[in-house]
Amino acid sequence: FLLDPGIAYPVLAGYPQDSEDKEYVLVNNKCQCVTVTSKFVPSKENPNEEILERNIRILVPLKARENISDPTSPLRTTFVYRMTELCKKCDPVEIELGGEIYKAQQSTSCDEPETCYTYNRDKCYTSTFPFLYHGETRNVQAVLTPASCYAD
Repeated sequence: FLLDPGIAYPVLAGYPQDSEDKEYVLVNNKCQCVTVTSKFVPSKENPNEEILERNIRILVPLKARENISDPTSPLRTTFVYRMTELCKKCDPVEIELGGEIYKAQQSTSCDEPETCYTYNRDKCYTSTFPFLYHGETRNVQAVLTPASCYAD
């Protein structure tokens, strides 16, 4: 990852990974298999000072398809990770301005579809395939992630 010193980067609020742990999860993107954490650690130059350490963990799914909902599509060979996309927050939040409540989004690129490298277990994925039944071929839709497609 290359960061330009002339660009302002957002400070991300995180949540603790564990109640005993001082490491905070800033990004947990299940769609692209990325987790970004941060914690304060003693400085190597001055052990009396703490510095902020960020860790980026990327799991590359080796058998990911170009179109994850199509098991016949070619294997993906290119994986692109942009911190601005990983860190975007699209869930609207309510804010109060001048005594009135407004809904606001923290990102401007929320209408663009997210590229998924693996199944996001929170989303329902289906695929259509040919099914031969009594000599007749029918296109049948199959669920690829049953746990997220059917209510309990």
